[in-house]
Amino acid sequence: MMEPTYGLKPALLSDLKAMKETFWSNSSLKSWVNSDTNPVEGSDIYEAEKRLLRFAPYIRHVFPETEEKNGIIESPIQRLPDMQRELEKYYQTTISGKLLLKCDNELPIAGSIKARGGIYEVLKLAETLLIQHDMIQLTDDYSVLANPSFKEFFSQYSIAVGSTGNLALSIGTIGAALGFNVTVHMSREAKEWKKELLREKGVTVIEHQKDFSYAVEEGRKQCMKDSNGFFIDDENSKDLFMGYAVAALRLRKQLEEKGIVVDRDHPLIVYLPCGVGGGPGGVTYGLKHVFGDHVHCYFAEPTNSPCMLIGLSTGKHEKISVQDIGLSNRTEADGLAVGRPSALSGRMVQELVNGVYTVNDENLFKMLALLHQSESISLEPSALAGMLGPTSIQIREHLESLSLTRTQLTQATHLVWATGGNLVPAQIMESYVVMGKGFL
Repeated sequence: MMEPTYGLKPALLSDLKAMKETFWSNSSLKSWVNSDTNPVEGSDIYEAEKRLLRFAPYIRHVFPETEEKNGIIESPIQRLPDMQRELEKYYQTTISGKLLLKCDNELPIAGSIKARGGIYEVLKLAETLLIQHDMIQLTDDYSVLANPSFKEFFSQYSIAVGSTGNLALSIGTIGAALGFNVTVHMSREAKEWKKELLREKGVTVIEHQKDFSYAVEEGRKQCMKDSNGFFIDDENSKDLFMGYAVAALRLRKQLEEKGIVVDRDHPLIVYLPCGVGGGPGGVTYGLKHVFGDHVHCYFAEPTNSPCMLIGLSTGKHEKISVQDIGLSNRTEADGLAVGRPSALSGRMVQELVNGVYTVNDENLFKMLALLHQSESISLEPSALAGMLGPTSIQIREHLESLSLTRTQLTQATHLVWATGGNLVPAQIMESYVVMGKGFL
């Protein structure tokens, strides 16, 4: 009796089942102008940015760490010349062009990329409720939301979310600050320190001994029983998606300020860690809107949790899980430990993402240690998934197959998206570095 292939090519299926690091190139990739699978209009990105600007006075007032940027939740980009040399030396390769880090590990409030989508969706919910009850106008100074009367108003409502950790931190932090009753359903991968941090903020934490998809479903069930409850759905949320997409508008300005050109002869190649897919999907959509065909996006997933890779490559999206092909969805990269991809994000990026590659936990820790000793930057393991991309010969060959010349690649900017790390307790971070050095 033949084994099922699930719509995957036999060689790819074999590599995935064996948890080998592998690369899948997206044959459905289209030119930006020809892509017709995107139900979100570009104008929605600008609407999301306007909403974040309206809330900036409130954010600045309640979260002092945002004062320097006037309440704007944003992270810097940073050149990584020493890490580029270390990667070339360790992986015996040459990285054409320059290597940069998008430091979402430094995002204020939540310390991860989830500060973009998670906080945005809660702010949109808050604004919608206030307008419905004639408590605020779009032209008002939103810093008034810090007044006790507004917290009392929001206390009649509850928010629930299922998470492996970082989305819960972003939603829990901003939701509790506004006055919402927040419950987070944490999957088995969630780190204990993240649960404790949430409890300290007054968030109700419910622990599950099953994976991410189960935690999401439990959160959904809770909200169905509460007429004043709102569920933030990491598998299907357009609002989360748009919160992430805003990053592209900010990045364009940052690159311009550093004199980094993105055009036909100076391509931007972006490597994004991928869990359920909302974060990298939203960022990719935004980047394509801003840079069109001059940007090339690759997703990175753990070898044991390649949910977006199998969802996209089979066209089954959320109808297939990593467990279907015999994988356990167990990884130290807790933020990426997702067995079933986002129904929304997969369809949004199926013609936009260049490809997906997998990385094993050992390489995550190796790169964590290399980055720490070369650049003194501390990231959590999942945030390193993008770092392997610039070393990949398969990705280089794929870019060449898309008619990028050697000259263009020499002038390319490789941007690794660091998704989290600043909130990791020092002792735990130290243990990560020690583990990584042990693998080198």
